[in-house]
Amino acid sequence: MQQFGQITRRLSGWVMLCLALAVSGCSLTDDTPAYRYRLTVEVDTPDGVKTGSSVIEVETSKGKSMMAPAGSVIMHRLRGEAVTVDLGTGRYLFALLRSKSDIDWAKRVMFSLTPSVRSSDGEHYEARYWEMLKRTGEIELPRYFRSRSHLKNPPARPMLVTFGDLDDPTSVEEVDPDDLGATFGEGNSLRRITVQITDDPVTTGIEKRLEWLSEYPEPRLDPEYRGSTNPNLSQSLWHGDFRKGEN
Repeated sequence: MQQFGQITRRLSGWVMLCLALAVSGCSLTDDTPAYRYRLTVEVDTPDGVKTGSSVIEVETSKGKSMMAPAGSVIMHRLRGEAVTVDLGTGRYLFALLRSKSDIDWAKRVMFSLTPSVRSSDGEHYEARYWEMLKRTGEIELPRYFRSRSHLKNPPARPMLVTFGDLDDPTSVEEVDPDDLGATFGEGNSLRRITVQITDDPVTTGIEKRLEWLSEYPEPRLDPEYRGSTNPNLSQSLWHGDFRKGEN
């Protein structure tokens, strides 16, 4: 859990850097349209396959800034909510808007799944972005993305959690995607997680099950947390990991 907190803090620092660049002299362009994708989780249970899905919207802007290493910075805005899978007998599985190592996973997953594209005009990011929008078929998420310079084998799938008590956010528990049976009992296993570009409306309504979810600014799941060198899961997760944007 300490490693989880350290990764989160490093990535949070990068997000704050991007926000600072955005405020200090970035000129945004609107040449990348917003897109939506459906995130679907399928679980094998003793009573058959249980499925949950959520449509998520991502807006992307490319800003120009002399402060950024390459003269530009990519910014994202996300609207959507975590996937909820009703497993029966009052138990629910949630696939968050983040992975275990990336708080902005939901903003980047579709782009990360798209192979790099070389462009004759040097606009490689835009070329890859448009290639991403052409991939309208269903894509099954692998366990990991290709290693990056700062992360080895970053998870390609969202973080999975459940609650001992849906009314108590501090009862959150991480679920091992390779061993759902350890949490939900024998006969439960993750079948697959997929993403697919769609025009369907953004999913809403998660607050009907998680009534404690609040609007921005999102607190941590443990509202009493005041800082620790080794935070537990409820102290590391935020309400925004379950829902972002105005729905």
